[in-house]
Amino acid sequence: MKNIILFSIFLLTLNCSINKVSNVHGSRFLENKQSKIVINKTNKNDLRKLIGPPSSVSKFDDIWIYIERKKTNQSLMKLGVKKISKNNILILKFNKIGLVSEVDFLDINNMSDVKIAEKKTFKKYKQDNFVYDTLTILREKINAPTRRRK
Repeated sequence: MKNIILFSIFLLTLNCSINKVSNVHGSRFLENKQSKIVINKTNKNDLRKLIGPPSSVSKFDDIWIYIERKKTNQSLMKLGVKKISKNNILILKFNKIGLVSEVDFLDINNMSDVKIAEKKTFKKYKQDNFVYDTLTILREKINAPTRRRK
């Protein structure tokens, strides 16, 4: 009986790993790749070869954003709670001909917390008027036969 208990403890400890498990999302090694970007010389095609497709593209300005995030398990006592160990953002702005004009690199140290406003905004119109109520009733009557079929 004693041997069985010792064998089961041995198997349980055999499955435990000393290395912490990490999950990486986004583009890897942004710090190293960022140093290879030359302002007014590197174009969009060079960036796609060097880093890959951007994580996000701005619709208004010509800006590409690359994100790298690494989460690691803290310890066995924390029961799988993960801590952000690396959070890098590379922001690239392009000029009119498609060359990099500005490079901004943010890491976990120079990011700040976003404060969310606590004020509430209210809409100026009401939905509790006669026309809205009438149209709602008509819409419900029109959609009623489709509800019965399901």
